[in-house]
Amino acid sequence: MNGIAKNYNKTKTACYLGFITQAIVANFTPLLFTAFHREYGIPLANLALIPAVFYIIQLITDFLCAKFKNIDYRRSIVISEIAAAIGLVGLAFIPSLFSNPMIGILICVCIYAVGSGLIEVIISPIVEACPGERKSAQMSLLHSFYCWGQMAVVLISTLYFAVFGTANWRYLAFLWALVPLLNGLYFAAVPVPDVLAKGESLGIKGLLGSKLFYVFALLMFCSGASEIAMSQWASFFAESGLKVTKSLGDLLGPCLFAALMGVARIGYARFSERISLAKTMTVSALLCIVCYLVASLSPDPVISLIGCALCGLSVGIMWPATFSLAAQKIPAGGTVMFALLALFGDLGCTTGPAAVG
Repeated sequence: MNGIAKNYNKTKTACYLGFITQAIVANFTPLLFTAFHREYGIPLANLALIPAVFYIIQLITDFLCAKFKNIDYRRSIVISEIAAAIGLVGLAFIPSLFSNPMIGILICVCIYAVGSGLIEVIISPIVEACPGERKSAQMSLLHSFYCWGQMAVVLISTLYFAVFGTANWRYLAFLWALVPLLNGLYFAAVPVPDVLAKGESLGIKGLLGSKLFYVFALLMFCSGASEIAMSQWASFFAESGLKVTKSLGDLLGPCLFAALMGVARIGYARFSERISLAKTMTVSALLCIVCYLVASLSPDPVISLIGCALCGLSVGIMWPATFSLAAQKIPAGGTVMFALLALFGDLGCTTGPAAVG
């Protein structure tokens, strides 16, 4: 068994890099808002369409994936990485082809959002199907790479802009595009396990007829809302409360949030044999409530920022843990279940920031 599991270590590495790809496409473009505003004259209010379109396309991709019981996983994941690379490279020149550059930007966003949506649906079941024990630990470790990817995007991009200036952002877009491009080639070579035997999936009707599925759907919705809302507002809290620059606000806000979220996922992966997943999720939910109250009600901006950061620790395992529990309790759910759960998670992502705002 150990020999078989070892054969899939490269597969898991490719999956980890896939989540880093998702972090790149989700977090790089928002860092360019100032550059887009200065270079193309796009009003900042209009730039808010970018994350909205990104999540809408992800929702559509999740829904379309849920329509199919049997997916060619290798082909789909390679396509997802290529789409992410094309979207990132396109940002460098496609907007200039239009009299209204915002159209070109949104075209690129749509392209890499399809890639991100496929990654979200496909990679988790691949890791779940890889031979090995402690599945929930593997899932938590996998999702931690989104956090490290988010940190890398913020830190490296901030350093790049400080050294070369925001006017040279196009070269950075090409550099970030290398990650999905190379990982797509890597995915084409590694073994991909059979996620579910043909015909075993419950399908949409079967899942919607299961009361237990709605529990997991609600958990995913709340996980998405809790995670994204604080992640997107953390920088604002740091800038407005501590009166720091945008760059420092990004480092103190979303970067610190992502670091603690990653620590939570790594921590659970390390100690999963000793602690109950369900009990850990309950404690995390209670801590999340406390963190939101502290961040929103504390008169001290430093304490509010601490509340924001600790919120990352509290929401860390919610998303991967829901996937793991669903795979355990509904083993015949297959790709359709992962796609629908991702759909509810993205719905939470789209409503969370609006609710806080």
